[in-house]
Amino acid sequence: MEKQINGSCLCGAVTYGIRGPFKIFQYCHCSRCRKFTGSAHASNLFVPPEQFQWLSGEDSVGRFEHPVAKYYATSFCKICGSSLPWLTKGGKNVVVGAGTLDSDPEIKPFQNIFWDSKAPWFEDTGKLPKFGKFPK
Repeated sequence: MEKQINGSCLCGAVTYGIRGPFKIFQYCHCSRCRKFTGSAHASNLFVPPEQFQWLSGEDSVGRFEHPVAKYYATSFCKICGSSLPWLTKGGKNVVVGAGTLDSDPEIKPFQNIFWDSKAPWFEDTGKLPKFGKFPK
């Protein structure tokens, strides 16, 4: 059995655990993921539902199902608004935003999807300066 990796929301009211092996780890550039994350893309791990469990605060998890999306939904903490893992409408996967994990999943993203929908302002981060903290 794979080791459990825990995750949480910003305020800590909601916690969860996942176990590998993970099916997919990818960056999604679709407009829905960009809206939900407020970022250039979502960093999503996919796990089967049987490899996911809420550890605390499940009653504080809200869910939004986009009315015209076949699979897309979102979950969030009702207290702090952080994004949280969500079960796809088809029920075959739990989508886990990697930024909500509390430790390294020991897997790296291996693809970008909906690249043609990426934000027009998005720049490949390999081209930008890198700072370990706020620049002076």
